[in-house]
Amino acid sequence: MTPRSLYLPAEWQAQSAVVIAWPHAGTDWAARLTEVESTYRALVAAIVRFQPVVICVPDDAVKARAEAVLGELATSSRVRYVQCAYDDTWLRDSGPITLLGEGGPVLLDFRFTGWGGKYEASQDDRLVSELIARGVFAPHRHQSIDFALEGGAIESDGRGSILSTWRCLHERHPTRSRDEIAATLCRSLHADRVLWLQHGYLQGDDTDAHIDTLARFAPGDAIVYQACDDRTDVHASELAAMTDELTLLRTPSGAPYRLFALPWPRPIHDGERRLAASYANYLIVNGAVLVPAYDDPADAEAARIIAIAHPGREVVPVPCRPLIWQNGSLHCITMQIPEGVLA
Repeated sequence: MTPRSLYLPAEWQAQSAVVIAWPHAGTDWAARLTEVESTYRALVAAIVRFQPVVICVPDDAVKARAEAVLGELATSSRVRYVQCAYDDTWLRDSGPITLLGEGGPVLLDFRFTGWGGKYEASQDDRLVSELIARGVFAPHRHQSIDFALEGGAIESDGRGSILSTWRCLHERHPTRSRDEIAATLCRSLHADRVLWLQHGYLQGDDTDAHIDTLARFAPGDAIVYQACDDRTDVHASELAAMTDELTLLRTPSGAPYRLFALPWPRPIHDGERRLAASYANYLIVNGAVLVPAYDDPADAEAARIIAIAHPGREVVPVPCRPLIWQNGSLHCITMQIPEGVLA
């Protein structure tokens, strides 16, 4: 590793808050709004046990609705509201990616294209500058980067290594080579290297295989990943190939990573459509890990394994079946803000 003045922190480093955007009738959640609001209430209840949460709302009416759903949680000193426009609620991908280091934090604002132009995203692409304008963050440096990148597409170990999937980054930048994209990531994220996974995907995922649905860095040179032990499942061969790739990855010192395989939940469908239920899409907060629960027998085993991979943290299940109806889960709807960044 080379010395660096800035770096992308690991998610398990100290945080000042988590930012979310409240679902409302003007988003794609409209058809199942009550269901998804129940997940958001459970999420807020879990977060405020450990740290503040910033809730984006587009107007006073949605704020009033959020307060009604949250009940007594709405008046918690750890709940803060900010009014800003957004197309949807996937803040992992439209929210700020924050570097730490000498000279104070830097809020990076990459281009958000609605996952390669699949959805309207003009308001989401302006979200970072909107949050800055509304004084959510202390007056830190802000850098706009003309490169399409979502937070769910990258994992950082906090020590100069970035983990990502070639499928996603190649889809966003089809004319660029792997070396060119890796160089851009290292330069913008002040990293030393990019570790690419060639395999791994989930049916029902429209992000082109975001890494945060597949494999996550954990403390102590570890990687937690979504496995599939059902050989009859359509994902079996692809996730087995991803497992083989993970066994070949090496730490900066040349050692293999410690690997933690997550159990495979039973298939969940919406009509004929398979939904992307991944236990790898968990959220780390101060002192805890919030783990997706899908009302599945594997929920408890997933929580147990994640607890081993993140020792010293309480594991809090959050019901996430309503989220996967819109192709994401717990990590996807949140963005952690490192310690010292919030105003």
